[in-house]
Amino acid sequence: MSKNLAATGKNIAVFFGGVSSENEISIITGTMVCNVLKKGGQTVWPVYITQEGRCLCGGNLADIKNFSGEVLPKAAECAFERGGLVILSKRGKIKERVPVYAAVNCCHGGWGEGGGISGLCAALSIPLASAGVFESSSLLDKYLTKIIMKGLAVPTVEYEYLRDICGATRIKNFPVMVKPVHLGSSIGVVKAGNAEELYAALEAAFMLDDGVIVERYIADRREINCAACFADGKVITSPCEEVFGGDILSYDDKYSGNGRRAFPAEITQDMADKIRGLTQEVYSKLNMRGIVRFDFIVEGDSVYLSEVNTVPGSLSHYLLTQNFEEFYKLLLTLIEQARTDFTQSASKTLINTGIINNFASNACKIK
Repeated sequence: MSKNLAATGKNIAVFFGGVSSENEISIITGTMVCNVLKKGGQTVWPVYITQEGRCLCGGNLADIKNFSGEVLPKAAECAFERGGLVILSKRGKIKERVPVYAAVNCCHGGWGEGGGISGLCAALSIPLASAGVFESSSLLDKYLTKIIMKGLAVPTVEYEYLRDICGATRIKNFPVMVKPVHLGSSIGVVKAGNAEELYAALEAAFMLDDGVIVERYIADRREINCAACFADGKVITSPCEEVFGGDILSYDDKYSGNGRRAFPAEITQDMADKIRGLTQEVYSKLNMRGIVRFDFIVEGDSVYLSEVNTVPGSLSHYLLTQNFEEFYKLLLTLIEQARTDFTQSASKTLINTGIINNFASNACKIK
């Protein structure tokens, strides 16, 4: 890990919030990352994206207490330009330019996690210490995840993909799990035991999303998670954790302290090695970056990849590190990796063929 970053305090932009039903959860992750970096001595620029899509920037956005209640914390609006941020005045004029050394994406769900932040940073030459455009956009979609995993020969649970409620007639065997394809944090996930419950679940799901997968329900299952990141030239995988939540690991189980977890998971070494191996294989084959959490379902000796979270809750610090001091060091390592990747990409040659010189000056005019 480079010592220059820790010594000089480069500008680090932390994106969180977003046009997403997981905006509140993102605030938890984003403010945590801001404060871990700030405590380590970095200059942090929190960028909060409201559910309406406004981009706000200000030091007070790093304090989670400022988000309680109905009124958003006061902060300047911001926009983006090549290499950094611009802070805007109340009249929309540029008040300050902020060159950004690197950014961290803490947006959960929506276009923030689904490739929007990745694409923004790529287009504006801002090194990003998080997942790239392809994995962010494709793996946010549970249907596309199924297709990609089939191509990689990674098992997933049998499913049907529905674009409207009429597709329910294809579902013959119950019970099933109904999952909106773009939503995380268990939002909209329902177990349906019969056709009537299925139609009710689909009606609710299609109010939230434009696509749904209906999976075979696995009663005797275990839910195992494993996180990975790329640092110092290699893929690092975490020990496995097991999470418990009855039929469905609900939103409250995940974020209100009602759920239980075992870390490390009490599974055989062979099973742990298999899950970590699949995690490393997918992460490597898709050339991923940043911290990514892989959620698996275990049925007997069978392992199925359930979801891939390219912006996991609190960035899975509890899986990869033992305390915030270690997590800070990991974040710096990922930021330096982003800088290395950016430098390598920027060194590639762009070609001009000169073909434009073969066209007459009026070739593209409309007569």
